[in-house]
Amino acid sequence: MTEFRPGRFQILPPIVKNLIIINCLMVLLQFVLIRFGIDLADHLGLHYWRSPLYKPWQLITHIFMHGSAHSFDVTIMHLFSNMFALWMFGSVLENLWGAKRFIIFYMVCGIGAAFCHLAVLGYEYNLFETAFSNYQESPTLDAYIKFVQSNSLERYAEFTRLQNFWESNPSCSNCSDQSISLMNQLYSLKINEATVGASGAVFGILFAFGYLFPNTLLYLYFLFPIKAKYIIAAYAIFELYAGIQNSAGDNIAHFAHLGGMLVAFIILKFWNRRMRNKFY
Repeated sequence: MTEFRPGRFQILPPIVKNLIIINCLMVLLQFVLIRFGIDLADHLGLHYWRSPLYKPWQLITHIFMHGSAHSFDVTIMHLFSNMFALWMFGSVLENLWGAKRFIIFYMVCGIGAAFCHLAVLGYEYNLFETAFSNYQESPTLDAYIKFVQSNSLERYAEFTRLQNFWESNPSCSNCSDQSISLMNQLYSLKINEATVGASGAVFGILFAFGYLFPNTLLYLYFLFPIKAKYIIAAYAIFELYAGIQNSAGDNIAHFAHLGGMLVAFIILKFWNRRMRNKFY
């Protein structure tokens, strides 16, 4: 049974405190630099490895980035939710493990989550590239409609507009060329999108808390007491469902969250075997 050492609990231990400060400063820097035409996410956000914007250090730096410099509300909400969870659950783990073990765990979960996310992106983009290649061999109206529907492209006005025009003018001579141009633009846009946030590392923290303190009561909406193990399991199931659904307009890296949980599980099992159930 995992227990705290008496007299050593800190409400805001040093690593958690410094992580929160660094993340807040990075968000501030994002909003300052965008005024000078510099989007920090282009340089420090995680990009697909075939993107011209990809740099190896982004596997680490993206963990300290949040939201977008173009959306204040979304960025603040993203930052707050991650930092609140980091403080609430991370403080317990840092008190339990100590600073060194905690920061190693946090960073490895974040980097492992990034690799899982990139692997899923690679799979998704490979499917897109294959479908696009097949479409170019026979760019008909029916093939276009099928491509749009199978890739959930109805959310993009340009694709819907072209489809409506093509359906109204079946003999359109350049619609196929326009469709190919649109798909090329979309692919370029997608591979250059940045993934940011500490969510992968934070989900690793959540999993570790549920793993070590499964019967601790957490109050959902501050009213309903539910054991930690059930909340963490529900989170995992939801992330898996949402990731598989891949709903239109959903820009959340669900498999990165699951990757953080998976890496956390592997680390805890390894430590459990080496330390004989002592995590401190």
